[in-house]
Amino acid sequence: MNTIVAIASATGPAGVAVIRLSGPLAPWIAEHIASLSPKPRYAHFAQFKDQTGTVLDQGLMIWFPAPHSYTGEDVLELHTHGGEVIPRQVLQACIALGARLAEPGEFTRRAFSFGKLDLAQAEAVGDLISARSVAAARGALRSLNGSFSAKVREIQDGLTGIRLQIEGGMDFPEEGLETDSLNDAQAQLALVSQKVKGLLKDAERFHTLQAGCRVVLLGAPNVGKSSLLNALARDELAIVSPIAGTTRDTVRSHLEIQGIRLELIDTAGLRDSEELVEKMGIERSWATAKTADLVLILEAPDVDKLGMEKEYAAVLTGIPTLLVWTKADLVATANRVSDGMWVSAQSGEGLEALETAILDRLGWGIHIEPGFLPRERHLSALRMAGNHMQLAMKAQQEEFFAEELRLSQIALNSVLGELVSDDLLGEIFSRFCIGK
Repeated sequence: MNTIVAIASATGPAGVAVIRLSGPLAPWIAEHIASLSPKPRYAHFAQFKDQTGTVLDQGLMIWFPAPHSYTGEDVLELHTHGGEVIPRQVLQACIALGARLAEPGEFTRRAFSFGKLDLAQAEAVGDLISARSVAAARGALRSLNGSFSAKVREIQDGLTGIRLQIEGGMDFPEEGLETDSLNDAQAQLALVSQKVKGLLKDAERFHTLQAGCRVVLLGAPNVGKSSLLNALARDELAIVSPIAGTTRDTVRSHLEIQGIRLELIDTAGLRDSEELVEKMGIERSWATAKTADLVLILEAPDVDKLGMEKEYAAVLTGIPTLLVWTKADLVATANRVSDGMWVSAQSGEGLEALETAILDRLGWGIHIEPGFLPRERHLSALRMAGNHMQLAMKAQQEEFFAEELRLSQIALNSVLGELVSDDLLGEIFSRFCIGK
């Protein structure tokens, strides 16, 4: 990494191609930069020539001397005209003069290696690029700005302080150092443990932003599940028919409500049936509902099988549910039951209120902002750190207490990229695009 120049090309605005070179610059670039004495971070007009001196293009050159660059190394940006031919020619000329193509995520990996970003921030670059909702993008940007890392470091500092107290007394008992007792140290650790629990709770909720929250529509045949799916998705995705049992399998749609990504799933109507395919669809309905973040239990005034909310909710133990009455256009306001929400896929009545209610039940009220965007490995690390803290608070000897604290810090170090293996780094950055 310290002896090569990485290079990548990406099409920017107005048909401009950006070619970036990062690393200890090859002699031909270093000499050229020295002769020009360019002002750092300033756009200079330049001609781009190949090794024979032939002019390939003209454009802008921006010089970022180390350490004030994205990677922390010397970085040179060449802004050429866009298209296919010109950027490729300039790129090939750079390679012929000693550069090479960057690997996926190499620029961000270099930024991590040179201390410009910790690992959680580096991962946030990829998450920002791949964000599939406004909320996910906002969360990823906050992670990139260090919001998540700062919370982890605050916990690390708390653990370090406790370790210094307890291990100081263990290492130098003959000095008569005044250290807190094991009970006092465990009391301090209890406060730090609460911070971990709070951070993990937020992380588990924010983690759903990237994949999206799963919302399942459940109810009897002809209750209006498919019509509601189409209305919320603003598309004719599911077949709507007065014939009972039309939906035999799950129908899925991804949509975004107030910046939150949702996976909305229509299911086969629930009823007693001996028809083989329909029975399979009903079994799949229950299986899908049991994996949901929220189940909308649908009922309709023109369907005989009513009052199933409690029966369905009993099967879906631990899964949030919301009672929704469909076909509101068939019932006057004064005649509607008070339990649940009333909506009409035909007129659009109640749909906006239903969207807000869905977000509220999922914990995403209109004023709640994602503080960061964690990955699954971050959740695992926080759980592991929390588990070691719980063991430490049960320890009867200082040595065991100190060891569990050390293991807690190792788990948290993996979030920030301290003492992580090259294999893990390779796996993380290989999923990035070439330009990053």
